[in-house]
Amino acid sequence: MTSAMSPGLRPWIAGASVIRPDERRALVHPPDAATALVFRAAAEDGRDGRLTVVGPRTRASYFPGKRLRFCVRLRLSPGSAGVLLGVPARALVDRAVPLADLWGAAGDRLERDLGRAGPDPYRVLRRIEAELAPRIAARAPADAGRDRLLRAAARALAPRPDRRPEPVVAVARRLAVSERHLREVFTDGVGLSPKRFARIERVRTVLAHAGDGRFAQLAALTGYYDQSHMTADFHSLMGVPPGAFFSGRLPATRPCHPV
Repeated sequence: MTSAMSPGLRPWIAGASVIRPDERRALVHPPDAATALVFRAAAEDGRDGRLTVVGPRTRASYFPGKRLRFCVRLRLSPGSAGVLLGVPARALVDRAVPLADLWGAAGDRLERDLGRAGPDPYRVLRRIEAELAPRIAARAPADAGRDRLLRAAARALAPRPDRRPEPVVAVARRLAVSERHLREVFTDGVGLSPKRFARIERVRTVLAHAGDGRFAQLAALTGYYDQSHMTADFHSLMGVPPGAFFSGRLPATRPCHPV
């Protein structure tokens, strides 16, 4: 669904997805360093719904299955929360708040409009795009350098299939800034310190690529010291070790808190 977004939004949105929850299966929300804008269409015809800002999650959450028509999720790129939502990401860590709490009447109006969009999630996406585009156009030119620094640092700190993540000190040196400055800019824009961001990204890489079961090789590729280090880190953030998670032995679910 990312490719369907307007070109002007692509640098600001890391991904867009449509989810159709199954009430018979638990909802698993893994740790995520990104802030997201989420619309849940509750009624069978797609009318009504709730528009929520979900901040960076430092640990996984497990909830009972829900009966929803669909859910549209826009995962923001690093540093985009301040521009698109008008609030620093650090104020949203481990929180989920109605957009109306941040935007006031404008957030209420957008939620009502999305509720009237009907059962087509792409119409919901187009309406959100229309609301976000002017905020990008109005951003201060002085922010461009900070945005480039944030995105370059995020790319370097995240594991990739062809390379291990770089240490924070090496990233700062390569980007010609002090480690302290990088930490301050990153924490303000992303909501998490560079080291915590890198930790979450490693676990998300394990989640994405562990299907073949070669944990030792995956540990090496994602920057862990060894497989036991990966297992301990995964257990800490996901609540269970990798073997239990991938065999479906998940932690107990807990009810969602209303927002």
